Amino acid sequence: MRTIRGAAFLSLDGVMQAPGGPTEDPTGGFAHGGWLAPIFDEAVGRRIDQLFGGDFDLLLGRRTYDIFAAYWPFAPDAQAAIRDPFDHATKYVLTSGNRALAWRNSERVAGMDDIARVKRTPGPDLVIQGSSTLYPQLLAAGLLDTLTLMVFPVVLGAGKRLFGDGTPPRMLDMIEQEVTPAGTVIATYRPGGAVGTGSFAHPEPSPAEVERQQRIADGRW
Repeated sequence: MRTIRGAAFLSLDGVMQAPGGPTEDPTGGFAHGGWLAPIFDEAVGRRIDQLFGGDFDLLLGRRTYDIFAAYWPFAPDAQAAIRDPFDHATKYVLTSGNRALAWRNSERVAGMDDIARVKRTPGPDLVIQGSSTLYPQLLAAGLLDTLTLMVFPVVLGAGKRLFGDGTPPRMLDMIEQEVTPAGTVIATYRPGGAVGTGSFAHPEPSPAEVERQQRIADGRW
């Protein structure tokens, strides 16, 4: 069985939209496209090299696929270390549309059942880049094996976030971490179990707390 490995560039406030350039994804009026370039460092580059070392296939949402398909097949030889493996890899594209997938070795997957089927086949790991719409669905279906987050020291205020609508509550177990010289936190997680709850409340609530709870119940808090 294959492993599904996610990786994402994030701001401190959880935005992952358009790290690569101003024209990458301006949807929603996003004004900070290309935010990654000024704060990228060698340690992040090494982690990306590890992520794409060896054989892999790609698992992408439709918009990330469109971005990649318009760039990587036409990238210069100076970027051959990424261009050629991306071109060789099978690109599994989660999409409900029927527009042609023109980049070679591209295959359409319609939903989580299709992805689960691909995961059960022999082959290299499936690596996700970008594709924020995938994560809520993969977590809910129990298909995501690991997730590497590269959290950069910047706050963007608005934009597409990694865990959007429909994300199920889950614990995550950290299995690896480092902080780069430029202040980026790189941490790898694997999904854990259900979210637990507890309480630090006093065994006997104070009169002020009793009154506060009553205001909550009355809709006055």
